[in-house]
Amino acid sequence: MKIIRSKTFTGERAWAALDIANMNGITTRLHWTDQPYKWHTNDGQEVFVVLDGQVRMHYRENGLEQSVLLEVGDIFYADVGTEHVAHPQGAARVLVVETAGSV
Repeated sequence: MKIIRSKTFTGERAWAALDIANMNGITTRLHWTDQPYKWHTNDGQEVFVVLDGQVRMHYRENGLEQSVLLEVGDIFYADVGTEHVAHPQGAARVLVVETAGSV
């Protein structure tokens, strides 16, 4: 059993992660960051939940770049092949559920 106080989690570097669970190859990780990630496409599906802060999520759909501002409680779902990049607006904490070993 674990109890995790996400608001107190910080990392020594951007996108530092706390592994919460690995269930049959699907990982759940808590990330802290204050810097953008990189454009990427996951091997599988990804669920991205903003727990603290704001994140501007950029994604490409039908060849066009779009973005949406995600706030606390918002969820971004990336299907297989969805190219995307997260840009936190200051410090943010996010919960990411995805296939183990994804970028």
